[in-house]
Amino acid sequence: MNLLKISRKYHRWLMLFLGVQFVIWTVSGAYMVIFNIDYIHGDSLVVNHQAKVNPDNINYSLFELIQHYPNAEQIEVGLFINKEVYRFKQRDTQYLIDASTGQQISPLDEELAVTAAQYYYSGTGDIVDVELITDNPPFELSARVLPAWRINFDDFGSPSIYVSARSGKLVTKRHEFWRTFDTMFSLHVMDYEEEDPSNWLLFWVVLFSLIAALLGLVLTYFRVFKADAKGENDSDELGTASKKPFSKEAN
Repeated sequence: MNLLKISRKYHRWLMLFLGVQFVIWTVSGAYMVIFNIDYIHGDSLVVNHQAKVNPDNINYSLFELIQHYPNAEQIEVGLFINKEVYRFKQRDTQYLIDASTGQQISPLDEELAVTAAQYYYSGTGDIVDVELITDNPPFELSARVLPAWRINFDDFGSPSIYVSARSGKLVTKRHEFWRTFDTMFSLHVMDYEEEDPSNWLLFWVVLFSLIAALLGLVLTYFRVFKADAKGENDSDELGTASKKPFSKEAN
């Protein structure tokens, strides 16, 4: 079996196997390029509040805080729905304390979580449902931020706002375009669980793709360059034959 036949045989079977993945790469890559990454991240779903902490509203001193929470760590002063608050950790539990009264706000109840979500959300859609997630989070939410409230809005792209039940902070924001992007990314890197491009399936498919491309170059060589050379030789032989005189026997 010569090189041409070998190349034709294996190129055909490799392309039958790889062709579907090539289409998936094209479609998924086009989706990830067409949509603006900031829009995919959901930056347009939330308001970038620029309010500043007002020291005059802090009536609950840091000394009092330490007295009530002696093991408090990573203490910070911030805002929660335009209210000055303390955020800190104690024994791996995060706390949210009103800096004006010293009242503990965390964990957030449903009403307060909805108020926070509406404060963060930039749209005008109505709330569809509210859910407190304490374990088994959906694929779009990291388990590290649990417990968290999920507030779904009836708006374009079915947006969801996630609010930490402990700190009251905006955890993340998601919509259908992000969820589709996540699926496309999984298909593109051929890792359907951890979405890690450094996986063996992608490695072998890329390797076979390179082999198929090399075999395609061999076929191109035989079909184009060899065919042209053969055509020139045939033309030369035909031209030489036409110049020979007719024999007497032929006459």
